[in-house]
Formats: sequence, structure tokens, C-alpha cells
Amino acid sequence: MPQLIFVVGGAGAGKTTIAKALARKRKLAFLDMDTLLRPAAVSLMTQQGLDPNDRDSAEYKRLCRDLGYRITMDAALENVNVGTDALVIGPFTKETEQPQWLEDELARARLSHADVDVKVICVYLGDEETYRARFEARSSELDRWKLEHWEQFKTSLVRREIRWQLGADSILYMDNSEPLTEERLAMLERFLDGV
Repeated sequence: MPQLIFVVGGAGAGKTTIAKALARKRKLAFLDMDTLLRPAAVSLMTQQGLDPNDRDSAEYKRLCRDLGYRITMDAALENVNVGTDALVIGPFTKETEQPQWLEDELARARLSHADVDVKVICVYLGDEETYRARFEARSSELDRWKLEHWEQFKTSLVRREIRWQLGADSILYMDNSEPLTEERLAMLERFLDGV
């Protein structure tokens, strides 16, 4: 049975670092929403006369957000449908709040929980200062809006509760404030293996 693995959480929590390490070790299809959406987002934002590096404003969300999730999930579901384990990375802010969202997505591909082993790794950091320090350290143009609008943006960094209809053994909440060590990576692999 193929696995559909979600690595979700707020910006700067280390989703991509964890996901890349797991994808390398397990040879997973690696589907990062930011990467898949970027060419379309740059084009859409530029056409509207907006900052093509913005990934957080209301205008970006209106123009690009839902498109990014659709592109990413279509790619993930196609992989799972042909028997390839897929790892999906993104915030999934609204989606994780909707109990029926996952079932609806699987049904789009004529799949159910009987066909796919779904695992969710929800990544977060211990405090707001750690998030801000990470954004400042990585000096990415994509983080400029976050830092310039910190009081508004930081509200998105609260730890999310996954409301999808999954057993407790399918969801792992992980404080990623510490570096990703081999020991922590092994723990994540045990989680994916159901151990």
C-alpha cells in the first residue's frame, strides 16, 4: 500500500529540511508546494503588478493559494495512484482544520484510507523568537513580507491541530527547535513504519 506523507506546519518550522531528509532516505516522490507553485505564482503576481516574491499577503493568497494546493495534491494523488509513495510539504493551514478534507481529496482520485497509508508530521517551533531568528538567518527575499509585517504574520505560527479523520498513530507533532540529527530522523522513520 503506498504512503501519502504530509509534512505540515508554519513557515520557518523546518518542514523542507525534514522532508528532504526523509525523501532521500526512503526514495519518496518529493512534492513541495512552494516549488510546484512558484512559476505560476511569479507570473500571476507580476501580471497584477504585485511583488513576485510575496508569499504571504492577502493578494497572494487570493491569487495563488488555492492553485498551489490543487497543483500539489493532484501531483501527490497521481503518484499514490500508480503505487509511488509521495511526500507533500506545505502549511495546509485551512485544510488541516477541515475534518472531511482528506477524504474528499482521496475520493478525487478514487482512493480511500483502505488504499493509502496516510501519515502526517506536524512541525512547529517552541516560540515566536525562534521563528523570527530562522527567518532572519536564512535572509530569503521570500521572507521579507513576513519580517516587515511581523505582528500580522506571527499569528499564523500557532501550532495547528490536525482535524483529519486519522488515528493518533498516523499523526506526529514535532517540536523542530533543535537540529535534525540522525537519531531524530530515525524516530521519524519509525513513525512512518508504524513502529
